[in-house]
Amino acid sequence: MNKLISPPTERENQALLYDFYGELLTRHQKEIYEQFVLEDLSLSEIAVDAGISRQGVHDLVKRCDKALSEYEHKLHLVEKFLLIKKNIQDINRLLDDYEGSRAEDMIEEIRHISQVIVEEL
Repeated sequence: MNKLISPPTERENQALLYDFYGELLTRHQKEIYEQFVLEDLSLSEIAVDAGISRQGVHDLVKRCDKALSEYEHKLHLVEKFLLIKKNIQDINRLLDDYEGSRAEDMIEEIRHISQVIVEEL
């Protein structure tokens, strides 16, 4: 059976936001944010590499977090992605349970879920 999708951790959420909206950041912001979120480097490690203060790295990461969150607040792309992912998981669960259920009920539920997916697109 499929593993249930749990809400993303803070780091996973940062990575998702970056995946969807990272191209809207400047080159410098992307470099620092990638090192912090995707490569899991410490603020100090990034500061030494970038030639800026640890506080400067911290402030830049916070500004990036805020910008990416604001994009999501306006566009809801990550929210829609996670909902579609959950709906697909529900369809797969229904298919896994097919042997023990009535086909008509399963078909109706799959149609409902697919309609929700289409409405979100």
